[in-house]
Amino acid sequence: MKKIAYIELDTHAEIAGNFIELMQDSKAFEVDFYFSKRILSQLDLDVNEQINKSSPNEILNQLSRNNYQLIIIGTVHRNFNIYLKIVENYKTAIICHNLNFCKISRCNLFQNIFKKDFQYRLKLLLKEGLFSAPKILEKATQLLVLDDNLVQKRFKFLPLFYTKFSQEKISNFEHNIVIPGSVSQERRDYLQIFKEISELKSHSNFQFIFLGKANGKELVWLKNLVEKLSKNISLKYFTEKVSKEKFAENMLCADLLWCPVQEKTEFFSQQETYGKTKMSGNIGDAIKYEKTALFPKHYKTSKPFIIEEETDFEKQILSLPEESQFDFQKNFNKEKVQKDLENILKKLL
Repeated sequence: MKKIAYIELDTHAEIAGNFIELMQDSKAFEVDFYFSKRILSQLDLDVNEQINKSSPNEILNQLSRNNYQLIIIGTVHRNFNIYLKIVENYKTAIICHNLNFCKISRCNLFQNIFKKDFQYRLKLLLKEGLFSAPKILEKATQLLVLDDNLVQKRFKFLPLFYTKFSQEKISNFEHNIVIPGSVSQERRDYLQIFKEISELKSHSNFQFIFLGKANGKELVWLKNLVEKLSKNISLKYFTEKVSKEKFAENMLCADLLWCPVQEKTEFFSQQETYGKTKMSGNIGDAIKYEKTALFPKHYKTSKPFIIEEETDFEKQILSLPEESQFDFQKNFNKEKVQKDLENILKKLL
C-alpha cells in the first residue's frame, strides 16, 4: 500500500474529516493524519495509530519518522516557514482555497500587510515566513482545488465531497428554505434576501431558516423583518453558534438551499471571486445533504443541481419541483467519490 500523510494545522476541519471518511477503508492507500489540537477538537477525534496530534513545532520531526510517498497539506495560510521545508523535502500537494492568493507576489504581500490586521500580518512576516508563500506554491508538486469548475493550469481537482444523507421531508411547511452559513452581509447578500422575503405575496406557507449565528446589524435586520411579515411566513434564526447536530437537523428538512453569496470577497486583502477563484462551501452542503441550491447569476458553475436565481424569486420558488431531479446517489455516492479520489492520488505519486 502507498503511504501518504494529510496535514491540517489551521482550519478547514470538515474537509479533513471528509478525507478521513473516504480513505478509512481504502485498499490502495495508508494515510496518517496530523492535526492541531483545535482540528482534533472540531472533529471530535482521539489520537490513535493513524490520527496524530501535531503543531508547527512538531510536524517536521513527525514526518521524518516515516517514508511518505506523498504529503497533502490542507491549508497554507500561515506557518509558511514550516511548509517551505516540507515542500523542499517531500513530494507535496497543497489544497488551495483562494486562487488569487496562491498567485500573489512578494511585493503584493508586503503591501497588503498594511491594509488590515497589521499586528497579525506583521507576526506572519517576522515569525512565520510570510514571504515564503509564493515559493511554497511554486515548489509544491501539485496544487489542488475542491471544485472542478476552478481547474486551471497547475490546479488539479481533488474530489472530497460526497452525499451522506438521503433527501427527506420532515417539515410542516409547504416551502422550507434554508440559508446555510453565518449571517454576515460580507459573505452573502442578506439585504437582498430580506427584500425578496418581504415582497412575497403568495398565501403558501413559507419557512426561511437562517442556519448560522446572527448578531450585530444582521440580527437587527432579522428582528425588524419578523415584525413586518404575514402569518404564513415564518423566520427561524440563531443567536449562538449552531451545533453540528442542529445544522444537520435543519438541513435535512430543507426543500431548497438559498445561497446568495457575494460576487467578491477578500483573503489577505487579495480580491477573490466566488465561482472563479474561490469555491462556496454551500456547494459541499448541497452535495452532502442531497439538496438543490439557488445561487446568484454571477456564480459560474456547470453543476446541474445548482439553479441560477431569476428576477422573479417568488415565481421561481413556487414552480420548483418538491425534490431535486438530480441523482446525487449516482454521482456523489461514497464509493464512487472514494474511487475517484484514489485515482487522483495515484496520479500524484
